[in-house]
Amino acid sequence: MDFFLFGIMPYIALSVLIIGSIARYDRAPYTWKASSSQFLRRKQLVWGSVLFHVGIIIVFFGHLVGLLTPTWVFDLMGISYGVKQFLAIVVGGIAGAMAIVGGAMLIHRRLYDPRIRKQSSFADTGIIMLIWAQLVIGMGTILVSFQHLDGGEMVRFMNWSQGVFTFRTDAYLEVVGVHWIYKLHIFVGFIIFILFPFTRLVHMFSVPVKYFFRPGYQVVRSKKIDARSAAPGHKVHPAE
Repeated sequence: MDFFLFGIMPYIALSVLIIGSIARYDRAPYTWKASSSQFLRRKQLVWGSVLFHVGIIIVFFGHLVGLLTPTWVFDLMGISYGVKQFLAIVVGGIAGAMAIVGGAMLIHRRLYDPRIRKQSSFADTGIIMLIWAQLVIGMGTILVSFQHLDGGEMVRFMNWSQGVFTFRTDAYLEVVGVHWIYKLHIFVGFIIFILFPFTRLVHMFSVPVKYFFRPGYQVVRSKKIDARSAAPGHKVHPAE
């Protein structure tokens, strides 16, 4: 079971995430959206959305950098594993708490506002509840982490995650003996990856980078209207 969950399932989850997202973008591009309900209870949406998104972004990149950065980089920078573990607990705890509060506001808004509930799909409600549960489990791992502040357990997860990307067949052995709450946290993470292409989460790939470099005005018509076409009673030809 450990071999399947931590040696095989990572590749299944990543394959579904990548191939499924590409297929959806190719086959159903008009479903690639966040389906915003901004016009309904905007105030609660703003507070909940800001807390949730800021928290979840910090948590995501914290996991990404913390797990995939080789240990020799921290050794070269003179950062001990214990210090890294403490920083992960503090920053992850604050960001996780923000995301949990924001997620709870969004879930309450989606479940208890009849208009929003009516226009929400099962996938919309289910995925945010699953992410919220994952955040709660993640906060639970922090409590267990206080039992090994030397950072040794964290190094095991780093070796495992990097072993997955370097195709080490024995990488799963790194996490065989860890606490069950860590295993649950990883498993739920894989489930989210698998569901990713089939939910509104795909909008995460559509970061509006061009938005920051857009012109200051919208070009509606590039050609100037000449005096003849602007004359009263003149019908403008489509070609003009």
